[in-house]
Amino acid sequence: MAAAENGEVAEMKGRRTWSWVWVTIGVFYFVIPLVGTLIFALQKERGRLSLAAFGSALADPLFIKTFAFSTLMAILTILASLLLIVPTVYWIHLRYRRVRGVADFLALLPFVIPPIVLVLGLIRTYSHRMQLGPFAIPALTEISTEMLLIAGYVILSMPFIYRAVDNGVNAMDVRTLSEAGQSLGAGSLTILWRIILPNLRTSLLSGALLAFAVVIGEFTLTGFLVGDQRAFGPYMVVVGSHHAYDAAALTLLSFAVTWIAMLLIRFITRGTQAQIGGGH
Repeated sequence: MAAAENGEVAEMKGRRTWSWVWVTIGVFYFVIPLVGTLIFALQKERGRLSLAAFGSALADPLFIKTFAFSTLMAILTILASLLLIVPTVYWIHLRYRRVRGVADFLALLPFVIPPIVLVLGLIRTYSHRMQLGPFAIPALTEISTEMLLIAGYVILSMPFIYRAVDNGVNAMDVRTLSEAGQSLGAGSLTILWRIILPNLRTSLLSGALLAFAVVIGEFTLTGFLVGDQRAFGPYMVVVGSHHAYDAAALTLLSFAVTWIAMLLIRFITRGTQAQIGGGH
């Protein structure tokens, strides 16, 4: 018996050791490229380390313009995605669980269809006036191009937001919560707003962060629809082709924005757990 217990203890220690080994490898895998990028960005002035690359990148008027535009597009994309996906996932879990497999498959399609195929299809379809029966679709204008860009972003970010929302809804007893709300006289919209959404706070924030990261760094869709003078992703590519040090600084700044968003999510959700089933 003692030998068996000693063997189990040794096995647990071995697993723990290997866990730390893989965690250490993962940390080095992610941290070393960032450190190398930082050192490279600090070497813009020959012979000494300085923040000249960061100052030059931040002083460029296009940096503020493109980052503000992409941030606005990201916010609108997140809102549109949540308005589309949250009610859909809620009703699938509540009434139509048989189609959940189909919904999961459709949510994964953006991983299969390349963005270049998506954007060329959108341009081909909406770049000229179309007549669909009694309805006429006008040619693209600046406003309609931005709407089309948001629609494309919604498609690209759908796998991340859908999976986050689906996991959050799957972790709660939707039917019991809905029936409890209906017994108190609440309608479907009230139940969704007052009961379901508060329990999805962590899931929604996680999905929103991933969507924000997708929109900020997206190049193909953005480059074809609005160009490098308006969006942040194509702007970074253009800067990288002419000013390598500034591009490295912009890369680190974009990482910093992502990590700040993650820390905000951690702060907002600190000490809270998803209230599953109304009582856990």
